[in-house]
Formats: sequence, structure tokens, C-alpha cells
Amino acid sequence: MPIILRAIEDVASTVARMREFYRGRAPQLTLLPLDLNSLIDQVIDLTRARWSDMPQQRGVVIDVVRQLHGDLPAAAGIESEVREALTNLIFNAVDAMPEGGTLTLATRTVDGRACLEVGDSGIGMDEETSRRCLEPFFTTKGERGTGLGLAMVYGFVRRHGAEIQIDSAPGQGTRIRILFPVSKAGGAMDTGTRPASASPTNLRVLLVDDDPLVLDSLRETLEADGHVIVTAQDAREGVAAFLTAQTTDPFGVVITDLGMPHLDGSGVTKAIKEASPRTPVILLTGWGARLGPDAEVPPQVDRVLGKPVKLRELRAALSECCSETERKVNAVR
Repeated sequence: MPIILRAIEDVASTVARMREFYRGRAPQLTLLPLDLNSLIDQVIDLTRARWSDMPQQRGVVIDVVRQLHGDLPAAAGIESEVREALTNLIFNAVDAMPEGGTLTLATRTVDGRACLEVGDSGIGMDEETSRRCLEPFFTTKGERGTGLGLAMVYGFVRRHGAEIQIDSAPGQGTRIRILFPVSKAGGAMDTGTRPASASPTNLRVLLVDDDPLVLDSLRETLEADGHVIVTAQDAREGVAAFLTAQTTDPFGVVITDLGMPHLDGSGVTKAIKEASPRTPVILLTGWGARLGPDAEVPPQVDRVLGKPVKLRELRAALSECCSETERKVNAVR
């Protein structure tokens, strides 16, 4: 089950990033210390059907060889993106070995950086293909290929400030290496924003979402963090609950979905801010942190989080929003 949940979360991240392929790294992106050896084991399990079960149905055998360095420096990155990039590299390696062969996954230290390498004993690439394989929509697979696999890997490399190296020749297989920046010991890399502080506790939180599964999941998660949670599956009911609570026990923060019937997250935000301008509003959306021109983020929104929500990001948003609200109140005083 944990593997399935990770896969679902990674797919959601992929959809959001496909809209931003040509964008540089967002200023709010925080790269955290990663254990590449552990991620390799996870992706091997995630991709087993592709390199083991499916080839065996055709009588093809692909041997997987791990060459993992035991004293590897922590790479700086985003876990879901590393898994996705590694998955794409494995899929390309398997496609390059239609008659079977050896898939090698290796880690080592190169010039003080953590290096991740995926190798295959397949058909290899000529010089022109090696040069163009990272271009979006370039493929040698005909109708079977989208040309996005390695292009997404290259986008990932750029966002992480990493380096990609490709060694290949016809008939001699291919080796692709990614050299990661090394994370500062024990913490997140500095990407221009202050690190998230510990999430506050005992917040009175209003959750507004028309999806009961999302509501239940967020409620249980936030209650486990010590918060008091009130949920509303209808946006209009959520606004009414907020207004009623203003005179008795006001909410410290509102978390609302964007896309809802009758009244969307923009309308909820507008109503909340008209009644209480200092109450933080966190907007949830399946389109990630950047929305298209037809779905502009209301200027009153304090934070935007992609769905499915990652607990670390939600805690950071609660901490930052509530800290900012407290500073504003103190400034007024």
C-alpha cells in the first residue's frame, strides 16, 4: 500500500510539472536531503512489472544489478521527482533491451557529489541520437514513444541544479549519470526562502472541500497534529460556519479547495477576507502552485498547495501563514 500511495502522489506531481517544463526552478522550491540508495530500492519495486513480469511473458529476461555505494553523501532534491526521473530512466533502459540484458543501477561519489547512474546492455545510441535524446518529443520508438521521458528527466535535472552525463554507442548500451548537489548536513538546502519552522499546534481550522475522502484524510492528519478541525463539504456551508464562529470561537486558518460547485475557492476566499482580512486562507488545487489565466489565484489567498497535499508542505504553510498573521497583529498593536 505505501508503494501505491507514493505512485499516486508522483503521478499528480508529474501532471503539474508538465505544464511548467520550460520554467526554471520556482523560488519557493526547497531541496531536502535524500538517500539515493533507498530511493533506488523503492523504484525497483515500483517498476518490477516493466523490467521483470512483462519481459518474461515474451520469454525475455532482464537481470537487475545493484552497485550501491555505502557511504554516499546525501543528495539535495525532491523525493517524488527523483523517483519519477529514475522510473523514466529505467523504462528507457528496458525499451533498449528488447532481447533482454542487464539493467545496472549504481550510486557513487564523484567530485564530492552524489552520483546516480542507470546503465543497460542494450542497442545503444549513435552520436546524433545521444545529442538529441533530451529534446522534448524526440523519440526513436515511433508511435510507441511520446518523446517526453528523457525530456522530463532533463527538466528535473535543471530544476535541481544537477548535471546529466550520457555515454552510449551503437551495440554497446547506454549509461546515464545524474550528479546531484550535496545537501547541507542535516537540513534543507538554501533555495532563497527561509526554512519551514515547526508546525503550530492547537489551531482551529476550517476545511472546505466537496470531496469527502480529502476532507476525512486532512481532518485525521491535522487532528493528529493537535489541531481542532471543523469540516464543510459544501462551500456555502463553510462560509456560513466561518461567519457564525466569528462571534464565538473564530477560526485561526481556513483551508479550501479551488474547484467546487455553486461557490468555488475564490468565492470562499473573498467571503472569508471580507469578514476577517487577517485570517489566513490556504487554497488547494489539482493544478499545482501555478494556475492558468482562466483560473487566477485571488490576491487574498495566502498560500497555494497542490493536490494531493503533502504533509510536510501543509505543515510549512500553516507555520508560515500563522507566523505572518501574528506579526501583522503585533504591528497593528
